[in-house]
This record gives sequence, C-alpha cells and structure tokens, in this order.
Amino acid sequence: MDLVHRRFGRRRRVWAAAVTAALALSFAGLGANPASAADVNNAKNAGFESGLSNWTCSANSGTTVSSPVHGGTAALRATPAGQDNARCSQTVTVKPNSAYQLSAWVQGGYAYLGVTGTGITDVSTWTPDSGSWKQLTTGFTTGSSTTSVTVYTHGWYGQQPYYVDDLSVFGPDGGGGGDPEPTVPGTPGGLSVSGTTTNSVSLKWNTVSGATGYTVYRDGTKVTAVTGTSATITGLESSTSYSFQVAATNAAGESAKSAAVTARTKDRDSGGGGDLPRHAVTGYWQNFNNGAAVQRISDVSDQYDIIAVAFADATGTPGAVTFNLDTAGLNGYTVDQFKADIRAKQAAGKKVIISVGGEKGTVSVNDSASATNFADSVYSLMQEYGFDGVDIDLENGLNATYMTQALRALSAKAGPSMILTMAPQTIDMQSTSNSYFRTALNVKDILTVVNMQYYNSGSMLGCDGKVYSQGSVDFLTALACIQLEGGLDPSQVGLGLPASTRGAGSGYVAPSVVNAALDCLTRGTNCGSFKPSKTYPSLRGAMTWSTNWDATAGNAWSNAVGPHVHALP
Repeated sequence: MDLVHRRFGRRRRVWAAAVTAALALSFAGLGANPASAADVNNAKNAGFESGLSNWTCSANSGTTVSSPVHGGTAALRATPAGQDNARCSQTVTVKPNSAYQLSAWVQGGYAYLGVTGTGITDVSTWTPDSGSWKQLTTGFTTGSSTTSVTVYTHGWYGQQPYYVDDLSVFGPDGGGGGDPEPTVPGTPGGLSVSGTTTNSVSLKWNTVSGATGYTVYRDGTKVTAVTGTSATITGLESSTSYSFQVAATNAAGESAKSAAVTARTKDRDSGGGGDLPRHAVTGYWQNFNNGAAVQRISDVSDQYDIIAVAFADATGTPGAVTFNLDTAGLNGYTVDQFKADIRAKQAAGKKVIISVGGEKGTVSVNDSASATNFADSVYSLMQEYGFDGVDIDLENGLNATYMTQALRALSAKAGPSMILTMAPQTIDMQSTSNSYFRTALNVKDILTVVNMQYYNSGSMLGCDGKVYSQGSVDFLTALACIQLEGGLDPSQVGLGLPASTRGAGSGYVAPSVVNAALDCLTRGTNCGSFKPSKTYPSLRGAMTWSTNWDATAGNAWSNAVGPHVHALP
C-alpha cells in the first residue's frame, strides 16, 4: 500500500482546486477603469513598520521581522502550522463602483494575496515558494454599495513561512486614511566593499527609511537595481579598479547618489582563501573511530592542502555549533595536542577548517537569529582552535537565504583569508535553482571551492542533458560541467570522491579515473564519451572522504591524486 499517497492525496486535491480557483480569480476585474493621478494606497501600515497594527493574523501566526525586508525596516512573517494557513488580513475603506489594484511583495513559502467583500467578484493570486522578493498583483472593482473590503494574505498548510512587505490597495481614496504618500528617500550611507574576485565586486550599504529599492552605479552608469542592501556586480575585468555609488528609490523617485567607493578586482590567478595553492587537494579528517585508521592531525599526508575536521556538533541553540574532540575514541588525543598539530600544519602551508554537517548533521539555519548564531559560534571555534575557515556539508538541506546571511556575517568577522568550502550531494547541484547551488552563487565572492560528492548517488543529468551513472569519467566531467557553466569560477570547482571502497556505499573509482577526469576538464585529454566544449585550466582540484580511509589503504589515493592535482596547468 502506498501510504505516502494515501496520506497526502486529499490534501493535494484540495490544493489543486485552490490553485485553479486562485488562477481563475486573478484574472477577474481586468476590465476595471485605469487608476487616476488622485489615487492613493488605502491600506494602513502597508509596510508593517508599526508592527501588526491594523492587521489580524490567524492563530497568532504572524509577526514582524527586520530581515528580510523589501522596503523600510520591517516585513510580515507568517508561519502556517497544522490546519492553520497563517491568514493575515485588514479591513480597508474603499469607494463604491471603483477600480482598485491590489499588490504586495512576497518571499519564502507559498504565498497568497486576495480580497473579499468587494460586492462583485472577489479575487486572489498566488505564487509558489520564492528565494527572493516577488510582486503579486491583481485588480478588483467594488459594488454599488461597497464601502469596505477585506484584503488578506496566507500561506499553505505544512509549507515554509512566507514574508510580505509593501502591500498596496491602490485606487480612489476611500476616506479611511491610508499610509501617507512616500517622499523621495534619503541618500544611502555606509557604502563599502565586502568582497572581490577576479571578475566581481560585492558591495553593502545601510538601510534607508522609506526606500523600496536601490540603484547601483559603476563609474556613473547604472548597472543593477536591487531591493536589499547589498549587491554583487559581475562581468568585470581582472586587476581593474572601478568606482561605485548607490542611490535609494521608491515610488516618489530616486535619491542623490552616495559617496563613491573604489574597488579593484583580483588578479586572474588569485583566488579565495588567501595563499591557498592554485590547485588543491581537500581531505576530511574523522573526529571519531568508525573502523578506519585513527589519526592525529599530524598524521595526515602532506598531499592534502585543506584538512576538513569532521564534524562540528549542533547545540541546543538554533544554528549554533560547537566542537568536541573525541579524545577517548582517538586513543587519548588531547585538545592541546590537537591545537598544536593544527598550528604545525598551518606552518607547513596547509589549511585546517571545521566541517559542519555530515550525513547525520542536524544544524539548521532558517532565520536571521539562527544565521547570527551560526556565524558567531563558527567564528568562536576559529578563534579557539585556530581553524582557517568552515566547510558546509549539510546533507539534509539548507535555506539559501539564511545560510548566505550566515556565511557573509562569518566572512565579515574572519576577513578575506577565510577558507569557505562546500560538499553538496549530486542532486544539490543539478540546477542553479537548487538551494545549495544558489547559496554557492550567492557567496561566490568569498567561496573557495565546491567539492561535490560524486558518490552515494543515483544516475544524474550532465550539462549536455544526457543521463550518466556514477563510477565513470563521464559522470565526473559531465556533472562538473554544470557547475563550471552555471556560474562558478573553475577555481571554485573540485571533484569529491571516496578514498577507498570502504569510504562510501557506492561511487568509488580508482585514482586513475579521478586523474583522467581532471585531465579532461583542464587539458581536454583522457575524456570518455563526454568532452566539454572548452577546458578549465584553473579547476581547483579534488577532495576525498576521508584521510582516515586513505591511510587505511596505505595513502594510495592521496599518493596518486595529490601529485597529479599539484601538476595541473
């Protein structure tokens, strides 16, 4: 018996009916008269700057938050739970026989926007989950005796929280006293450079009250418009200086441009992570005994350039992590010895980072508070143990919005030399719309390398749209091509493989296959049936799980792959 479909079948039918109705109703009222110059926004507290004043949310499902916001300093966050869909509503005074445009900016989980009590046809519209702000818009006409309507938002049962900001009921003044008309916002302050790569510059600035968006200028020319207080400008030349300014915008107009800042892109051969080699080998070191060789950090082969300590532990505080050395399981290895070994590896030019997650990792970063907790706790571990950075190995999903926030906050604390690596599963990097891929692109300016796990995987699509199975050169090259052509710099792409047949349930390939894939991607040689349309000489390198399983097999993996990586062009 298919218990999954039995349990969710009715809910899906109800959902499908609701979607159909919402889509149909969103077209109602299209024949309404166009807005006039005298029209106003009749909603009160439309930007939630006064908390939930004038709003009512079912089952206490709503609250206001300071991030993310579309404009101003606050937005609504409503969380569906159980049989409650987190409906928030407001009664709005309107004029009879009048046309109105209803709109709102939404983000997060499934979000619905609608109106009831129009006296003619009630309308609604919706959108599925969105990782960035999206505007919902529909229109309605009031009946001959209608003097008030109820506008509402809601989410969907069992889905993620949704966010709403800058709602508008735009049309003839109903006399109820909506929010005052906006004035041109002030000039943004605090513009600064938060990161650079060979072809991009990341900027941030302070929030401007009343602004609904910001325009970024490069050397006096508009290059992008955003709704938040940060932006990454791409497509730049390496080793080149640029001047940037930002202006705040809203319905009333655009502010004066901010004071300019100058940023210089990195040299073509420079990369994230400070003095990390152009081509690097990453290995995970096990802080536990699972039958592989027990190692101290000092035992790790010198072929490894980045040593990822696996793993940090979750705490009772959402998003926060800690680290507990398994002294008993590691034959009496003490914290002092561990710290000394880290310092010795660093003196030899190696990087040692703390990995967060793993197969059983339970760390969850899904709001601003947990993002702050993550950044603060990881930075604390970096200070205590001397870690050079962090590895994100969250195999149970992540929230792109708040993991991005967490990593940027951590980078601001740790500085530009911080190592940031990721180890997503193959399914996580099939499309740039996936949360892991979005996160990698969001932090591209501070990202060192993504070492996708080409193991414990089913068959996957390559960048040519063909299906490939793990265990071959083609599986490695065709899937790597998705990342290389999907926005990551080649220096930010590595191949993650198990060190031995015991290191993973499936997907082990001989070191010669790993080296062939590296040759195919960097030199165009030793390819299988798939051959990329161009080569990527600056490909970062390779990763393995784990240094312990490698040692168990006599370091066969690192002795073969390490020298090959370091000899890449």
